Amino acid sequence: MNDNVRLTAWVRGRVQGVGFRWWTRATALEIGSLSGYAGNLDDGRVQVVAEGPQPDCERLLDWLRHGDTPGRVDGVTEIWGVPRGGYPGFEIR
Repeated sequence: MNDNVRLTAWVRGRVQGVGFRWWTRATALEIGSLSGYAGNLDDGRVQVVAEGPQPDCERLLDWLRHGDTPGRVDGVTEIWGVPRGGYPGFEIR
């Protein structure tokens, strides 16, 4: 059974210019089974796309919401979907 999912999360707050994308990548690499990216959006949010086992994506989402992140997270909106693949690892965009 394939329990891989795709998490897309939009993180709002003071999350650009503070190392948030680097921290997100480091966290995803620490979890170890995720691929995807963290990228800045023009409106000041950071978009995080992660694919992998659902429990690991949920762990990343929990860290985005409640972890000791750089900057300040005011909120996270997420959607779940089917993985599309194509990510060689977890990168910063």
